Amino acid sequence: MISVSGMSTYNALRLADATETSQKTVLTSSGLHSRAIDSFLEQVASIETVDDLVDNYEVYSFVMKAYDLEDEIFGKAMVKKILSGDEEDDDALVNKLTDSRFTALYEAMGFTEGGTVNTNTIDPEWQQAMVDKYVEQIYTNEYADQNETLGTVLELRNKADGIESYYDLLADANLTDFIYTVLNLPSDMSALDVDKQAGILEDKFDLEDLKDPEELEKLIRRYAIIKDVQDGTATANSAAVTLMSSAVNSLSSDGQFVPVTIDMSVIYPSTGYE
Repeated sequence: MISVSGMSTYNALRLADATETSQKTVLTSSGLHSRAIDSFLEQVASIETVDDLVDNYEVYSFVMKAYDLEDEIFGKAMVKKILSGDEEDDDALVNKLTDSRFTALYEAMGFTEGGTVNTNTIDPEWQQAMVDKYVEQIYTNEYADQNETLGTVLELRNKADGIESYYDLLADANLTDFIYTVLNLPSDMSALDVDKQAGILEDKFDLEDLKDPEELEKLIRRYAIIKDVQDGTATANSAAVTLMSSAVNSLSSDGQFVPVTIDMSVIYPSTGYE
């Protein structure tokens, strides 16, 4: 993976975009991931039940990593209960979880009849889609390890088309951080009832902007600049970040903060959410 250490997030994103295809090719041909992909493709067609899945470590760990659930791999009992449930049953565990990763995994795997039937795993198109998901998640995670803000941006891009409600944003911690940041909302708003949070977002933000490439890019640029200021990232390499950081940290001679007014439209395109 190309190093983006010391770069502003937006410049790092531009570099990632320019080299994405070649980097994913390198990633899939590397020994570790190449073996994981080959093992998954060789064995996944034999997975018919939830028990088959969790008992096959190679396939099980592969799909868990594909949905960014590597930290939950050893919670087999919970995963079995989630994947065996009926989404139409309000009492099903999958309907009670607030972590959108599990919901996405449940929908992707598509077990039925209490986790005893699955026809997806024999479908070559489904298999390839799972491989693509795995590669995309590993790619995103490796960048996130270098720059957490960049990781959030890449995640947003991947999920933007599937965001159908404000609750979808609130179900993902990274996406919640994104929208709170671009709307300049306090982080402690997360303590409010989720319905109240969704109502506030609805008043301030149009979800359709996430489907508009131009508007999405404006939001991403705004988020990247603000987070770089907050995190102290790459201020030496970005005139916009340097200017904002200087404003945020300006002190008068007696140690008090000096109010500074900045025309943000000079720094990044207007999004309508200032």
